Amino acid sequence: MTQRPRLSVIGTGYLGATHAVCMVELGYDVIGLDVDEAKIESLRAGKIPFFEPGLPELLGKHIDSGRLRFTTDYAEVAEFADVHFVCVGTPQKKGQYAADLTYVDAAFRSLAAHLTRRALVVGKSTVPAGTAARLAKLLADEAPNKEVELAWNPEFLREGFAVEDTLRPDRLVFGVRSEWAEQTIRTAFEPVIATGTPVIVTDYATAELVKVAANSFLATKISFINAMAEVCEATGADVTQLADAIGHDARIGRRFLNAGLGFGGGCLPKDIRAFIARAGELGVDQAVSFLRDVDEINLRRRARTVELGLDLLDGSYRGTKVAVLGAAFKPDSDDVRDSPALDVAAAVGRRGATVQVYDPEANASAARVHPELTYAASLDDALRGVDLVMLLTEWQVFRAMDPVTVGSLVAQRNLVDGRNVLVPSQWRDAGWHYRALGRP
Repeated sequence: MTQRPRLSVIGTGYLGATHAVCMVELGYDVIGLDVDEAKIESLRAGKIPFFEPGLPELLGKHIDSGRLRFTTDYAEVAEFADVHFVCVGTPQKKGQYAADLTYVDAAFRSLAAHLTRRALVVGKSTVPAGTAARLAKLLADEAPNKEVELAWNPEFLREGFAVEDTLRPDRLVFGVRSEWAEQTIRTAFEPVIATGTPVIVTDYATAELVKVAANSFLATKISFINAMAEVCEATGADVTQLADAIGHDARIGRRFLNAGLGFGGGCLPKDIRAFIARAGELGVDQAVSFLRDVDEINLRRRARTVELGLDLLDGSYRGTKVAVLGAAFKPDSDDVRDSPALDVAAAVGRRGATVQVYDPEANASAARVHPELTYAASLDDALRGVDLVMLLTEWQVFRAMDPVTVGSLVAQRNLVDGRNVLVPSQWRDAGWHYRALGRP
């Protein structure tokens, strides 16, 4: 077996921390770096600064083993590792669609200055096409060792399943320019490749496009069924049954055809907007102009959900109490970035309702963004005495609610199922006024 390289992970946010911990689980020695000293101290103490099932246990295990450590020192990282994974964030620029590459550029420049021996630098951040070629030149110009090379390896993590997606991905994509770079990155994923995981070896530009193309396709599929939900409301059709029917077509499939409040989070919204921006810079903006419609359909779902609540409250939120179930953009996460649920909660609050938000994991994250809302300590506390219940993030604890039990807690039995995950007949039989997007 080829000797395994030692690895570094630059950036210890959601992607970086997960990658670092999981690569140790796969048998590598890893050092993680971040410029945020508080984050590094937390990780050294075995504490993950976000919610991700299974990750805290693995972090503790590998901190104790001594094969995972964390630092703020680029010189230490350059001396230790043979392969460096850059996993820093690429947020949306304020007031623009384009991606902010400040953190990526800073990470590459800081690392390059210390690369005195041959090494492979692997970009994992989601970046606009053309970024990798520019960063390869940066390494060539600024790394003391002129044999340092770049590879691009996009990530495909799903929040709530990130450990599984890292240890057992459905594919690996390697954007490389030399046989040495390909063989080196293969040794950095040897245990994963050995299980039969498909490997696509390609150029930089294609590797960069894979992630944004995949996210754009998924966003389009979600917005398609939500557009159909608007048509269903106008015709009296049922979008859930429609999705079941067309989902049986093998060319279409049923996954990602769940009509509801739409997508959010730190990836899909910003990635499709950055894709639109980059396509404009390249002069091919017409090729992805449909993504503007995808984004607009998605945002329209939030306004429509607010309207459904108004219908149940005789046209006004003022003076009412509303329970919002869910703050994270999806279940099994505490991520509230571009969260549809939190967006709706804030909109309802601005219309004069007293909003009681409950999320099993995201209350604290949500309170930092919207401190004007009230956050309940339990599901029962959120429901007690309210005039309207809005289920906006499909946590299992909400899906499993008993309509009779819940009915004994509320002041009025009004329910907006923003995720189409409840059985309408069960709630209506228990005396609830039930509304959902795209259903009669």
